Amino acid sequence: MWKFYGLAAFVIALDQWTKWLVVKNMILGERIIMWDPYLALLSHRNRGAAWGILEGKIGFFTIVTVIVIIGIIYYFHKEAKGKPIFQAGLMMLLGGAIGNFIDRLWRGEVVDFVDVLIPIINYDFPIFNVADAALTIGVVIIILFVFQEERAEKKKVK
Repeated sequence: MWKFYGLAAFVIALDQWTKWLVVKNMILGERIIMWDPYLALLSHRNRGAAWGILEGKIGFFTIVTVIVIIGIIYYFHKEAKGKPIFQAGLMMLLGGAIGNFIDRLWRGEVVDFVDVLIPIINYDFPIFNVADAALTIGVVIIILFVFQEERAEKKKVK
């Protein structure tokens, strides 16, 4: 069980370290090209949720984040025992949620810095950070776990 909390702690530490590096070493708006034109570091701040929605609603985000964190911990202890894939997905969510929560409480905004252009469709993906990536990966893991569980249940019924 504690190794999974370690995963969440690792996500939080990596997220906060990378954000610290960006704040300390880059000017707001500065862009460092890593792989032109597909990947760059871009010092950006977000006062809202994903894609800047609900900008400036810190009180709302605080309440929602606390509820989400409680829900994740509840599910981890009550529903995920013996299900390591589900546990890992939940801890990725926990680490991501806490990582961005720290930013909102400490800075009043979230530090974003990964700027990706998706080739083929030429889509400039919204700027994100390690916590955002962990949230996305956690959701994908949980969705895959649910599909796997449903498939296993259908096989049992047959």
